[in-house]
Amino acid sequence: MIHRIKLFIYQIFRFLKIKKRVMFFSYYGENYGGSPKYISEYILKNDIQLPIVWAFIKPDNFVFLKDNCILVKYHSIKYFYYLATSKIIITNYRMTTDFIKRKNQYYIQTWHSSLRLKQIEKDAENYLLPNYIQMAKRDSKQIDLVLTGSKKSKKIFQNSFWYEGDYLDCGTPQCDLFFSENQVIDDKVRRYFNLSDNVHIALYAPTFRKNHKLDAYDLDYEMLLQSLEKKFGGEWVLLIRLHPHLKYISQQMQYSEKIIHASNYDDVQELLYCTDFLVTDYSAIMFDYLVTKKPCLLYLPDLNDYIKNERALYFDIKSLPFLKCYDNQEIKKIIEEFKIETYLSKCESFITNDIQSYDSGFACEKVYKRILEEMANEEI
Repeated sequence: MIHRIKLFIYQIFRFLKIKKRVMFFSYYGENYGGSPKYISEYILKNDIQLPIVWAFIKPDNFVFLKDNCILVKYHSIKYFYYLATSKIIITNYRMTTDFIKRKNQYYIQTWHSSLRLKQIEKDAENYLLPNYIQMAKRDSKQIDLVLTGSKKSKKIFQNSFWYEGDYLDCGTPQCDLFFSENQVIDDKVRRYFNLSDNVHIALYAPTFRKNHKLDAYDLDYEMLLQSLEKKFGGEWVLLIRLHPHLKYISQQMQYSEKIIHASNYDDVQELLYCTDFLVTDYSAIMFDYLVTKKPCLLYLPDLNDYIKNERALYFDIKSLPFLKCYDNQEIKKIIEEFKIETYLSKCESFITNDIQSYDSGFACEKVYKRILEEMANEEI
């Protein structure tokens, strides 16, 4: 009943004047991350006059933004006011059916990965719930611009997204930070986990399974760390960050002094920036990390089952440039035999030839320029 009243008020707000401001969401208001975060930060550094609104489920967790941004509670009356009257809307997940775009609003969809291994949207229609499909189709009709990180990614969107609008071949804003040194981020992550400067960081960041069980995450953490220390030297720790869908059960994993819970860290891009060795499975995180050309291992103990019961894949696993292993017994040998020259060559070829990446470190700048164009294009 209360939500219906809010939606009625939202309809009234839609008669108010649209104002030159940008409204952001990330993961349905759950976090401050992804490409929306990095576009927002670029704007704040380059245009202090352009008002920015962020919507969060728990805005009190993000008070550090209060000096520079307007914070609103997701699905509050203030939220619906800014949703109805902001010129630019930017998010990385689907907008819910509450959103009705106005004629002079401009909706930018960043999506939440530069590229993806597992099939999405129309390509994965048999795996998706009917309610989600209906919401996604409706959402795509309202989008004005989709950002693409590579030629391969653009082709996937064109085939799967139920979308016939414009694309901006700009690269992936959330990957811009990998193209420059940022000691502030490195210090922030190490301080958060109480790690000294000389400790090497491995990150285990698998995707979710639809049954939300943890059986597939049986990686031998101790063996991995021992193998990394033997191969590369120095002291290593392993951060474990589960998919946001599994955050609520992340405490069930086994942790220790060197195996560290990282699922509550808000921005996985900052973790990737500091990571020296990534382990994942079918997560699109592998393609963001590809930009760094640092070692990535795909641990795939349930490959056949995943393809059969979870999602089909866009790539043959063998065609990917990353290290692959299918059980714990292989880890030691694969790391021991790792050759950086061969790995870098495979990464370069994949980036240039296979996916034809658009990433160059200037995605946020290109999106900002498009925002300014749209602000100037029409009378508000």
